[in-house]
Amino acid sequence: MMPVSRTFVASLAVLGVAACSKPATPPRPPVPVTVTEARKGPAPNLVIANGIVEPMQAVAVQPQVTGVLTAVHFKEGDEVTAGQVLFEIDPVPYRAALSQAKAGLERDRAQYDNAKRDADRYAALAQKDFVTRSQADQATSNAAALKAVVDADAAAVQGAQFNLDQATIRAPVAGKTGSLLVRQGNVVRPGGLSPLVVINQIHPIRVRFAVPEAQLMLVQQYARKGGALRAFAVVGSGETTRSLEGSLSFVDNGVDTTTGTVTLKAQFQNEANLLWPGQYVPVQLELYVQNDAVIVPSAAVQTGQTGTFVFVIDADGKAQVAPVTAGRQVGDQTVIEQGLAGGEQVVVDGQSRLTVGAKVEISKRAPTPADTAIAKSAAPAPGAPAAAPPAPPAAKGKKG
Repeated sequence: MMPVSRTFVASLAVLGVAACSKPATPPRPPVPVTVTEARKGPAPNLVIANGIVEPMQAVAVQPQVTGVLTAVHFKEGDEVTAGQVLFEIDPVPYRAALSQAKAGLERDRAQYDNAKRDADRYAALAQKDFVTRSQADQATSNAAALKAVVDADAAAVQGAQFNLDQATIRAPVAGKTGSLLVRQGNVVRPGGLSPLVVINQIHPIRVRFAVPEAQLMLVQQYARKGGALRAFAVVGSGETTRSLEGSLSFVDNGVDTTTGTVTLKAQFQNEANLLWPGQYVPVQLELYVQNDAVIVPSAAVQTGQTGTFVFVIDADGKAQVAPVTAGRQVGDQTVIEQGLAGGEQVVVDGQSRLTVGAKVEISKRAPTPADTAIAKSAAPAPGAPAAAPPAPPAAKGKKG
């Protein structure tokens, strides 16, 4: 048997080592994520409901006298003030009736004055037995009867004056006029099937909404502590969204047994006419404000087998899991009761591709909760545009 050379054995060993070795695994690329900062600040406790706008007063203007409508002093949809002249009915017959009533009053008053003097004379003569007591009593009775006629005439004058005054129809309240239901030249009369016009008082205005009876105790509790609770009505959508601030003005005295809700009303000044009778609007009733709450977007809060958690980015740019206790939601934000102190960078998009310790690439930084209107203790000023919601995450590839 021929001996194997050392060189040949060494070559076989090198080939065996080369065959068993594997290429090195390339490092995983950073995971693109969207982050925001967990902020510590005010977070209101809100009762959310849908409401319907109601006028403070709705007055159907009706004529009090019959006649031909001779003038209309406003246009449909005008805002009118209390006492402003709206319509005029032909006053001629009522002016004549007033003159006739005044003339009758003057005639009967003259007769009464004469009868009163006669009664006084007969009373003096009766004391001296120049006339009988019966004659004196008769004179007194005649004077009393004419006094009653004068009183009736005075009442007739007042009635005639009232009818003449009602020929000029004035606005009973300030507000917005609706459709004009009669035109100049029409004959109008009291008790008609339709009013002349309807006036809705919209400054101020009310929004009626209902809350579950389970929340009634909270509403009453915080209303007693801080007086009238603040309420916010949201109108419009998108860039035209506006928020109006008002106050709770009414709590119904009973629970609706059909729906299990309690009716509430909030009053708004409505200076810009953003609220309109019959309009449906979202309503937020502020019970109290937690001034030191830790707030994160609700999209950052994840649920796992052991509870809720968020991904936070550490100083090395790596993802770590932070178990948290999530509290109430305030709009699209969530109050974190335990687990975060505020200031942490939390992931709001891209969590599905993350693992503990994974390197991340911050592709977008979302607005912080303090930048959104819902997280502020003070809502936008009345008539001021509400803050826009956070922009949606940038489009990314399919999540792993």
